[in-house]
Formats: sequence, C-alpha cells, structure tokens
Amino acid sequence: MITAIILTKNEEKNIKDCLKSLSWCDEKIVIDDKSEDRTLEIAQKLGTKAYSHRLINFSDQRNFGLEKAKNDWILFIDADERIPQALWYEIMQYVNEPIENFNGFFLKRIDVIWGKELKHGESGTLKLLRLGKKGNGKWKGIVHEKWNISGKTETLNNPLYHYPHATVGDFLQKINKYTDLRAKELYEQGIRTNWFLILLYPKTKFILNYFIRLGFLDGLPGLITAIMMSFHSFLVRGKLWLLWQNKK
Repeated sequence: MITAIILTKNEEKNIKDCLKSLSWCDEKIVIDDKSEDRTLEIAQKLGTKAYSHRLINFSDQRNFGLEKAKNDWILFIDADERIPQALWYEIMQYVNEPIENFNGFFLKRIDVIWGKELKHGESGTLKLLRLGKKGNGKWKGIVHEKWNISGKTETLNNPLYHYPHATVGDFLQKINKYTDLRAKELYEQGIRTNWFLILLYPKTKFILNYFIRLGFLDGLPGLITAIMMSFHSFLVRGKLWLLWQNKK
C-alpha cells in the first residue's frame, strides 16, 4: 500500500498530469502552500486529499505530509514530476514482493527542459531518496532537504521525469525563491562569505556542470541550465553577504 505526497504552489498547469501518473497509488495527498490558482480545486475534483499548509521550509512541509499519510510506503513527488509506467512497475515489484528488507529507495531523475532530456551536467547524475517506509526517518534541511531514513536503501533502475521551467522567467523565479531559503540556512549556520567566494562558486559550478559533467552534450538547453545554476550559486553567496551586512 503506497501513499503519494505532492507538494504544490500554484501548480494548476501541472497537477492533473502529475496525479494521472500516480493513478496506481492507493492514497494521494497534496500539501499546498496557499496557492492562488486552482491547484487545490483540481486536486480535490480528482479525488485527492488536499491540505492547505503554509510553507515554512520544505522539510516541515514534507514531514506534515508524513503525518497525514495512512500507508506503510510513502512516495514523494513534485507537481512537475511524472512517474512513467516502467518505474511504477519496478516500485510495485519491490513493495509487493520484497527481495530484501529495504527501508528506502533512491530514484534517478531526468530533467526535460524545452523538449530536451538533460542526460549530462548537474541533473545527469541526480538521485533522490523519495520512496520509503513510514516511521523510519524524517526530512531535515531548509532547502535541498534530505529524508534521513534508517536501514538499508537501494537505487531503482528506471527514472522519474522532471518537467521544470516552462520559460527562462519561470527558471529565474524559482531560483530567486530557493536562493532566499539557502542563504538564510547558511546564515543561521554561521557561515560567512566574501568577494572571492562570491566569484569562485559560480565559476566553479559552471566548469563542473558544463565541461566536467559534459553538459555541453545537451546542446543549448544544457548551456542555459549550466549558466542558470551558476547564477544560482552567485545569488546564494550574494544574498548571504547581504544578510551579514544587514546585521551590522
């Protein structure tokens, strides 16, 4: 028995297709961050349990979902992600006919941006712990949160698909939100920055993603993504510096 938990914020364009890809789950729960569109209405019309819950940080949001779930196995998915049939079958095989006693599973994720599957760069090696047994751990971290599950874990073979950033504007909007949270997290940890690190982190990230991780093989979408993720690093350190300046 599997519960799927979906975090949302103004996702009326994505939520229907996301829920369709989860039709095989026994329970579906939407945890919505006070959307201003029809996200909750659409989810409820499709027979999904939906809760309006103000986002404090992503770990709190996911742990709130864990509290609401009724089943032993929990699958976390975002509204712009899809579970293809091959991954669905693989999940059910492990859950219904366990070969070993695993408590959690990492899912590979492929980003599809502007019609292009990004098989290299930062997203080319991404694995996320998204499927686990309830009661074996909680989420921690403000942003880039992690599910700390105790016991054995394994990585599934088939990927889930991620369809982020319909436009560059969407990309920038999401980066602005995430960098606010990440800068605050580093500030609360007492981490400082300076002009050298503000320049070094973006440059290093671009070289890593575009050249070392072969992001250039993904064409123009790969280049734009590498630049944007480099800009992400710049914003985190720039905002972190401003937080310390405002303390003075």
